[in-house]
Amino acid sequence: MLQVKIGVRLASLKLPFRNALVAAKQLGAEAVEIDARSELRPEEMSHTGVRQVRKLLDDLNLRVSAVTFRTRRGYDVIEDLEPRVEATKNALRLAYDLGAGVVINHIGRAAAAADSPESNTLVQALADLGRCGQRVGAMLAAETGTDSGADLAALIARLPPGSLGVDLNPANLIVHGHDPREATRALAPYILHVHATDATRDVARKSGIEVPLGQGSAEWPELLGILEEQQYRGYFTISREGARDPAADIRQAVEFLRNI
Repeated sequence: MLQVKIGVRLASLKLPFRNALVAAKQLGAEAVEIDARSELRPEEMSHTGVRQVRKLLDDLNLRVSAVTFRTRRGYDVIEDLEPRVEATKNALRLAYDLGAGVVINHIGRAAAAADSPESNTLVQALADLGRCGQRVGAMLAAETGTDSGADLAALIARLPPGSLGVDLNPANLIVHGHDPREATRALAPYILHVHATDATRDVARKSGIEVPLGQGSAEWPELLGILEEQQYRGYFTISREGARDPAADIRQAVEFLRNI
């Protein structure tokens, strides 16, 4: 039986850090996703600061489901790649210090031709980050979205084992015209974290929009079934972008996940 461990993305609550932690707990979360660009910056976190955050989490009986570290460009872009990789390594260290094993980012285009300079750059950077992750105890996870599950799985197959995991974000997949069920089947062995999101797509307009969990076209019972077959043990972190009342949407999402 799949255990649904629920997290909340703190940024969705649009509250100061401490207040967001309390609100997430009150909404029924067991864990929180922390943004390492806007909430806790690795270069500003001392050992004392990490201990203080860990105490805040312990006092609320919360864990960290994942750390998000969004870079302006992917790892397939050679410009400023070295500082981007080093900053990601610092985020991996921070994630481990906070008790999380996952750092989420958009990695770049997985679908680029395997022999292209961009693809070779991407593979080399991800292999480097994979080695770092194995040393420090946290792993980079590519957030699904622009690429199909099959293309992302093909990229992972080119990397040394254990270099890269996957953050499954069904809403991102739907918005970009991909089927979350197909992506989940293709990526199931590599999924380290799941964003509990949903979306609908207007085929005529060729556009998509995120909606509250359970109100879109993501077939959540089927997704959970695929994850259960793979013995997924990670978190399902609720994220609501641009919601008018994020607390209400998150509360509804918690109930939805509990009742599936």
